[in-house]
Amino acid sequence: MTEQTDLAPDDWEPFGHPLFEDPKARALSRVGVVDIGSNSVRMVVFDGAARSPAYFFNEKILCGLGAGMNETGHLNPEGKERARAALKRFQLLSESMDLPPLTVVATAAMREAQDGASFREELEQDTGLKIWVIDGEEEARLSAQGVLLGWPGSYGLVCDIGGSSLELAEINDGEVGKRITSPLGPLKLRDLGDRKTREAHIRAVLDELAAFMGPQRDRLFLVGGSWRAIARIDMERRGYPLHVLHEYRMDMRSVRETAAMIATADLEKLRKACGLSTTRMDLVPYAAEVLLQLMDKFEPKDIALSSYGIREGLLYEQMPQEIRDRDPLIESCRFAEAKDARIPGFGKRLYKFVRPLFPAADDARRRLIKSACLLHDVSWRAHPDYRAEVCFDNATRANLGGLKHSERIYLGLALLHRYRNKREGNRFEELFDLLDSQSQQSAEILGKAMRFGAMIWTADRADHEARLEWDPQNRALELHLSAQAAPLFGEVAESRFAALAQSLGARSAELKVN
Repeated sequence: MTEQTDLAPDDWEPFGHPLFEDPKARALSRVGVVDIGSNSVRMVVFDGAARSPAYFFNEKILCGLGAGMNETGHLNPEGKERARAALKRFQLLSESMDLPPLTVVATAAMREAQDGASFREELEQDTGLKIWVIDGEEEARLSAQGVLLGWPGSYGLVCDIGGSSLELAEINDGEVGKRITSPLGPLKLRDLGDRKTREAHIRAVLDELAAFMGPQRDRLFLVGGSWRAIARIDMERRGYPLHVLHEYRMDMRSVRETAAMIATADLEKLRKACGLSTTRMDLVPYAAEVLLQLMDKFEPKDIALSSYGIREGLLYEQMPQEIRDRDPLIESCRFAEAKDARIPGFGKRLYKFVRPLFPAADDARRRLIKSACLLHDVSWRAHPDYRAEVCFDNATRANLGGLKHSERIYLGLALLHRYRNKREGNRFEELFDLLDSQSQQSAEILGKAMRFGAMIWTADRADHEARLEWDPQNRALELHLSAQAAPLFGEVAESRFAALAQSLGARSAELKVN
């Protein structure tokens, strides 16, 4: 397919030219960060498209450094040894991966413990790593930047809960505003006594936080393992079929019902049903108490889970603004196409081929259409009998930033129809209802358009023209081919063209050779 004449050859509308080969992006292609928290020590190595990286390595050790600090003022001795062993392992792993020096940050437990400074020195001597102990406001800022990695241009209130602290940060149009820290971590709350005492303490601290932050009625972004555990329990309670925590949404009623379930359930049975660790489950009831009051205090319009937090914020910190401004979904899909497609670059031509079928598409829908075209061929190595399911599974469960759950289903359905006419009779059917019927139909049209467009695999030359015209008012579909490209319209292509016309509800479908 040739470029359409109304667009310049280098036009990437409106997404900009790919950046992953840019030296500024290549410098971020493999970055390792370590977060020494009050409850866990985790190492993440990011790889791939800098704006929406994959997790090349991701390992967490539950150390419990902050356990018992309310009583002793010191780090948990057993936790210290576990943290020491974890950092030694991570340092050796980073050397074997030939990484640049690890970025290591420590948060509430290390900054508050009486022996925090001395333990930091011990760790630096034992491992050769430089450890940055950050204050609460900096922790809040980095967590908020992690949210911006996945939601560029977002606005709302970011709430990051760790073992020993809870941070709030305001984000607005891609910028981090006011931020504050508090002692509302579940490890500290566990040591306070009975529920009545805890609730009074939580209420008093939230009053101070609200006075500082002011009204926050937009989206509440939840960051941290305890919030993710609560969301996983909410999914279990609702029977929610897509077990992807990032961008999972809850409303205030759902939070109350799930908190009530946590307060009355057999926690061991609930833990096993949700696949949570014992250490994490022990903290969930205290986090739920905080979430209930947090929600009542700020009354957000909706609640979204973010799997991105301080570690992603550290990566975001290293990004030039040019990379920060890019759409994480588009950049990730471009990287996948460049790495795995048979003909890298064909996705751009396919997008311009199918675009006339969606004349009323807004920017949100256009980015999904663009993403599908970029991904349409990246699973070609899968067995043909399973290629449609592999495509759907990848789209709905892959580490893709900037995607609501309904958008994941749209993208997955489009790619499923890229390889299969019908969507009935597969193991993903329960997920389809997360998308409204009109969007399901749109995804089917896109998939069948890509399925047909992949047959019209013309050379990128001026005399090999292939374009679609769609008249929604008269329900008329036309395929225009140059004489040189006409032989591509064989029996299989004709059948796929007819299937596309049927999905569109076309009254007529014609081939015109120019």
